[in-house]
Amino acid sequence: MKPFKTLQGLVVPLDRANVDTDAIIPKQFLKSIKRTGYGPYLFDRLRYEDVGEPGMDCSNRPKRADFVLNQERYQGAEILIARENFGCGSSREHAPWALDDFGISCLIAPSFADIFYNNCFKNGILPVTLSAEQVDMLFSETNNVVGYKLTVDLPAQTVTTPSGTVFRFEVDAFRKHCLINGLDDIGLTLQQSGLIQAFEGKHKESAPWFF
Repeated sequence: MKPFKTLQGLVVPLDRANVDTDAIIPKQFLKSIKRTGYGPYLFDRLRYEDVGEPGMDCSNRPKRADFVLNQERYQGAEILIARENFGCGSSREHAPWALDDFGISCLIAPSFADIFYNNCFKNGILPVTLSAEQVDMLFSETNNVVGYKLTVDLPAQTVTTPSGTVFRFEVDAFRKHCLINGLDDIGLTLQQSGLIQAFEGKHKESAPWFF
């Protein structure tokens, strides 16, 4: 998993509340358990006029011109801002996979669904919770300024606007440690590889019939 420390990224505004995981990545794309290849299908029903299917070439699909991810000014965005309860619905881990594969590394909203929030940390995405008033301000500035970028500093736990306004956010210390060091569950386990090998060696000696 890639480490997350400081990001200065273009912001894309998704002005919707209660965005569920089926909107983020529709159910037909859950057939694969790979962690890559979902970016073209992110927000599939909102981005395209037709219905997407796994393996479909999206380069020539008809796009909805009014959807923010299709607008030229937001191409290359790495930070997505949204309204409350982002990521509600089913617990599919494909949702953060799709966001990450598209290039979104940070989400900012007044609140997130619990399981989705946890899944973001496990997949290298930083979900930042700010107040509704602070998010309102970010929406207003993003809509009014082409090329609007925010600086998200995880070690300092701050979001800084182009004008210098600083918002502080809270994050669990363990999750912060894992993101900064690029550690998912497997990475955390591998940090104990020496102890694991020692245990397996002793177990092999004490119960050779298992081997």
